[in-house]
Amino acid sequence: MGRRPCNPQGNRGGAVSDGRKPGTRLVEAGRRPEWTGPVVNPPVWRASTHLYANMAALDEGKKHNADGHFFYGRRGAPTQWALAEALTELGPGAAGTVLYPSGVAAIAGALLAVLAPGDVVLVTDNAYEPTRLMATGLLKRMGIEARFFDPLDHTSFELAFCERTRAVMLENPGSLTMEVCDVPALAAIARGQGATVVLDNTWASPLGFQPFQHGCDMAVMSLTKHVGGHSDLMMGSASGGARWHARLRQTAQSLGQVVSPDDAALALRGLRTMGVRLERSTASALTIAQWLEGREEVARALCPMLPGSPGHEIWQRDFTGGCGLLSFVFAGRDDAARARFIDALNLFGIGYSWGGFESLVTPFDAGELRSATPWPPTGWPDDARLGVRLSIGLEDSSDLIADLAQAFAAMDAA
Repeated sequence: MGRRPCNPQGNRGGAVSDGRKPGTRLVEAGRRPEWTGPVVNPPVWRASTHLYANMAALDEGKKHNADGHFFYGRRGAPTQWALAEALTELGPGAAGTVLYPSGVAAIAGALLAVLAPGDVVLVTDNAYEPTRLMATGLLKRMGIEARFFDPLDHTSFELAFCERTRAVMLENPGSLTMEVCDVPALAAIARGQGATVVLDNTWASPLGFQPFQHGCDMAVMSLTKHVGGHSDLMMGSASGGARWHARLRQTAQSLGQVVSPDDAALALRGLRTMGVRLERSTASALTIAQWLEGREEVARALCPMLPGSPGHEIWQRDFTGGCGLLSFVFAGRDDAARARFIDALNLFGIGYSWGGFESLVTPFDAGELRSATPWPPTGWPDDARLGVRLSIGLEDSSDLIADLAQAFAAMDAA
């Protein structure tokens, strides 16, 4: 085949450490010869039932529960195994990866692998809205208490722990408002308290931030975003270190979580080009953030890659890449003005999600999604409240800027 076989132990053996660069891993990872055969990509294995040659083979199959061993369709087949293994190889320190039908399902799977009734979970106050809803809804109904904390205030974070605290849910940068927290420092505090650290790493992906090398125990991603890259699939993943991968797998299997082999094939296809897409969207996002900074209609441009943004120095220290997702807050405009701005855009679709090839826009008011931190932040004008999130796609940045400029003009023309 002319290609080095991947770890023969499958998804149990952890990420490779042979010196290959991330771009090379994106191309090679998960492409075992026994899964691809004579073709480039693993075929789509559509199967609910896996057949055994005889009773001895059936009995032997019951002894194994790992990717690479046929058992039943719910445990996957080469298409899903190849994707899980590729994601593991991208995250040094990961022992394995479990796939889920959405990013939210992955968050739930990670937290349920750690928490039990009576436990406390600390959740960053700038978390993804479905994470907040899960903490105050599903987990609360299960007898699990969620406490929200300011990710930039280490003192209050440490004081939030108690003898029942079992997990910490981080997101870096924060959803919508894009603050970068000091993950190594927060993880060290959590480890000192005996808590498990779960990080939503969707924004940066393993190409931009390595969770396990910065003290995290589990890393969650919405593969719907950068990995899929084409707005045509829903999927999530949770990778765990040696202590947690088996628990993640067991919990997912108990809940009957499984992903379609067709979707796994789409995710594998997207994974191969994720690096070049991220480079393009990151460069465009920084250009647009710098342009937004100079607009009188904008109170704050919120982009970790932008000097002066909260946590920019930490982003420079800990991250190896960026993302096309950024936000900004209007200066002294009301809801009607924001609606006029969004409706005037031509190249930005109005819709949730991000990370696809096309640019998107959504409004937000972070004040409705905070309980431990103020919005607007201290020192900001009181009328710097209404925000817009932009997902920058692969269009030419100059065309996107022209579209934003005419939308600002249309907003104020009224």
